[in-house]
Amino acid sequence: MARNTRGRTAVTSAATRIPRRRFLHLAGAAAALAVARPARAQTYPSQSIRFVVGFPPGGGADIVSRIMAAFLSQRLGQQVFVENKPGASTNLSIQTVANAPADGHTIVFIAASAAVNVSLFAKQSADVRDITPVAGLVDFPLVLIANPDFPPKTVAEVIAYAKANPGKVSIGSFGTGTTSHVSGELFKQLAGIDIVHVPYRGGAAMATDLLAGRVQLGIDVLTGELPHIRAGTIRAIAFAGRDRYPALPDVPTIGETMPLYVANSWAGVGVPRGTPPEIIARLNREINAGLADPGVKARLSDVAATPMPFTPQEIGAYVTSEIDKWAKVIRAAGIKVE
Repeated sequence: MARNTRGRTAVTSAATRIPRRRFLHLAGAAAALAVARPARAQTYPSQSIRFVVGFPPGGGADIVSRIMAAFLSQRLGQQVFVENKPGASTNLSIQTVANAPADGHTIVFIAASAAVNVSLFAKQSADVRDITPVAGLVDFPLVLIANPDFPPKTVAEVIAYAKANPGKVSIGSFGTGTTSHVSGELFKQLAGIDIVHVPYRGGAAMATDLLAGRVQLGIDVLTGELPHIRAGTIRAIAFAGRDRYPALPDVPTIGETMPLYVANSWAGVGVPRGTPPEIIARLNREINAGLADPGVKARLSDVAATPMPFTPQEIGAYVTSEIDKWAKVIRAAGIKVE
């Protein structure tokens, strides 16, 4: 028995030398991986960050993006620069980021239009479902606006005037397929009026023509139009959302005249699919810190944008609900891309 015991001991000792070496090698590799994941988050960002925005400079999306980009630049220690990439109702910006490296150095402004586009455009190389949601950004009040010389002053008067002048009233939007466009189409459908849609490449371009009287009506986010409204160069007729805006309490909602009408705009932030979760968590944390920062909140309030802090899961669920909502509106109203 003693000999057998010594034999087993000898065999065991010889057998464990190779597994032990393998164990040490594997343990070392595992330790390296364990260190690498936190290190990746700690060293992020290692270069400047592109914030791709699907609208031209000067509009509400551009203004809000630059406010957040300035805050993130300070928090992340790298410059966050806004890259305006308008086109195809923000599809171009979404597709650009969907195909970018998934390293957190390219982020995208997810506009409400991106949720509309899923149902509005039959064929796209990528849409918002190919973007990983990171955070909410802001809620934008939409407002029906008019050139001051346009005779109607109320929603009821606009409807009556349009019915008396079919096809002679024009309404601008900040782009075909945007929430501005579909909100106007919903207004036309519910009011039973024939007015001409005029798409622009952003709210700033629409405001220019509205000021000049080349278009009579428009629907835009309040952010870009508030200075004109306060100056009296553009008239606010009604808000598209459920509630009046506190800073303009005398301006009613469209729903006060047409109870079935509700439309709003919003924005979030996303990254390419495959972006490491620790980078998504870092970006979410810093964006939400910005939305809670008194200075940022004050600047957003000045441009009529309400902070919309969300977790990645919450903004993902919100985008999905918006896709479903606008799909129903588009089908019911028969809205088509021009």
